[in-house]
Amino acid sequence: MALTASQLETFRNDGYLILPRYVAQADCEAILADARAQLAAATPPLEFEADVGYEGAPQSREAEGGQTVRRLLKAYDRGDALRRWATRPDLVESLAQIFGEDVVLTLAHHNCVMTKHPHFGTATGWHRDIRYWSFPQNSLISVWLALGPETRDNGALRFIPGSHREQLKSHQLDSLDFLRPDEPDNQPLVARGQQVELAQGDVVLFHSGLFHAAGRNEGDTTKFSVVFAYRGESNPPTPGTRSASAGEVALGH
Repeated sequence: MALTASQLETFRNDGYLILPRYVAQADCEAILADARAQLAAATPPLEFEADVGYEGAPQSREAEGGQTVRRLLKAYDRGDALRRWATRPDLVESLAQIFGEDVVLTLAHHNCVMTKHPHFGTATGWHRDIRYWSFPQNSLISVWLALGPETRDNGALRFIPGSHREQLKSHQLDSLDFLRPDEPDNQPLVARGQQVELAQGDVVLFHSGLFHAAGRNEGDTTKFSVVFAYRGESNPPTPGTRSASAGEVALGH
């Protein structure tokens, strides 16, 4: 189903768009069953909380909680259910409307199942996805699928509406390009942050330049989400960079 003019305006103004109940329960459960099985089997490749070094993360894989998995990587290669979702025709149609051209799935970024665990699943500060990506235009779109409820308590996403259009100065960011929470110039920006709670099957499209964050999982069950990234056909990755290091899937429109 095509996006409406109102939905397109919302995305362009706010930098994100929520598509409620976009994926059927049965499809979510099929992906979730695969993800749980692969998590239980520790099917590689994996990213561990200890690998990212965020505040509160285990200091090493050998420390308590060090084997807590943060992401199941290379999701596109983890089964038919995930591949069908990533290439779903009506999703591609909606992305093509936003890009105004054919759509390409990049496998170098996101391409994962997020597994936010209780206790050792860390918070993520305010950041933009484009910070470590290398493309001529900052115009990629991340597509986030909630495989179960996402709430404030289990570490749901937060967005700063319109921040994809903000020009920041270097002193507002730390060495990892997160917004510095102690910087007075950032306070008006952070104050605009919105909590986004999702139900199973809800999808969020968000701009690669949009500031977003997520809290810790204070619940008692693991939160699963699927994230893929897409670009317009005319915005290829810069040769020789990480963004060009993995394959891509041309999806048309």
